[in-house]
Amino acid sequence: MNTSEQNSLLTKNGVNYLIPFILITTCFALWGFANDVTTPMVKAFSKIFRMSVTEGAMVPVAFYLGYFVMAFPAALFIQRYSFKYGVLIGLALYAIGAMLFFPAKMTGMFFPFLVAYFTLTCGLSFLETSCNPYIYCMGSEETATRRLNLAQAFNPVGVLAGSYVAMHYVQSRMSPIDSKARQLLDDQQFEMVKNHDLDILIQPYIYIGIVIVVLFVLILFTRMPKITATSSNKPLKQSLGELIRHKNYREGVIAQFFYVGAQIMCWTFIIQYGTRVFVSEGMEESAAEILSQKYNIGALVLFTIFRFVCTFFLKYISPGRLLTILAVIGGVLVAGVILFTNINGLYCLVFVSACMSLMFPTIYGIALRDVGESNVKVASAGLIMAILGGSVFPPLQAAIIDLKVSVLGLPATNVSFIVPLICFAVIAWYGHRAYMRHYAYHEV
Repeated sequence: MNTSEQNSLLTKNGVNYLIPFILITTCFALWGFANDVTTPMVKAFSKIFRMSVTEGAMVPVAFYLGYFVMAFPAALFIQRYSFKYGVLIGLALYAIGAMLFFPAKMTGMFFPFLVAYFTLTCGLSFLETSCNPYIYCMGSEETATRRLNLAQAFNPVGVLAGSYVAMHYVQSRMSPIDSKARQLLDDQQFEMVKNHDLDILIQPYIYIGIVIVVLFVLILFTRMPKITATSSNKPLKQSLGELIRHKNYREGVIAQFFYVGAQIMCWTFIIQYGTRVFVSEGMEESAAEILSQKYNIGALVLFTIFRFVCTFFLKYISPGRLLTILAVIGGVLVAGVILFTNINGLYCLVFVSACMSLMFPTIYGIALRDVGESNVKVASAGLIMAILGGSVFPPLQAAIIDLKVSVLGLPATNVSFIVPLICFAVIAWYGHRAYMRHYAYHEV
């Protein structure tokens, strides 16, 4: 990277944002950890509390509902104060939510865990509402999408760490008793197994809570530049009116809603999909779950690698065009997930993650184009609220699995992936429209 590129990425109006960029990028990794240490918990909670897949899917509902509820309060808070204090509030709520896993375990009930997840993700909502526009404003608007992709490229580092911890420190240490055998346990045996598994499940959250407290202290005592937006006192009603009339932004929120739903479904139900494949080959359920998580980690490795690869390609291919290409390829792969009933379907599901790697920050960057600096904080909140897709779509897919919906003889788990297929179609639509609207007519 030459000097001019570095300045355009991390310098604005003569102010260098390297140290703030590093600290805020750390937050990207930490919310990635929270997301992917939680993804396998849908299956884990279903086993621990002897619940259906749909009941277990209340974990992502509570998890992503926090994003939706807190996004606009977070935007109003940072509008009045600063990005730094928004980050600090986010870290505080993250730490509190993580620590709530201990009293939740003590109750021995499922609902308190949902409260802990909701509190934790209220913090993540504050973080993403603060950190994304902070990164966006750390340089010129022309390089904003590249800068967001660079910062978001470290999110998969946390994602991989979370997935690794989930497999090696949660799934592999839980009781090997499968779901059917757990249904036959008497009350005393059930409580013993449940308490054993909950003791293991809460540990990653307690430890990450401690890490968050350390980062909170570092940011609190670090001198962080205050980025102020022009006309920052614009009334919320006026900002919302302008954004709703902004077609590119409005469609971007819709695309983000569908993207997050697709991502969570592909990463959550890879465990169910892989378990079905391996059990049909004669493997025991617990071993099949652990092996499926290894494939999930492989998917996350691809996600991480292709985040950097796609960030590089953005120097040569417009974001809208690249988003469209990847969404179409992702849709084709999901079609393979649906139609193949063997290991080939699982391979397709793994490679979908390579296509998803670019999508969140690119949709985010495209949607914020030309909204104006005075609207960027409120616009960011709308895009974070779109993470609600992670609450809406997984229960729909889980219901298809629980209802054992079969089409053309395909297993219900396969059929359920019609939901993410629809999501990729919407993303491709937005990418094409964004390209035609902003780039096609400017190319020679």
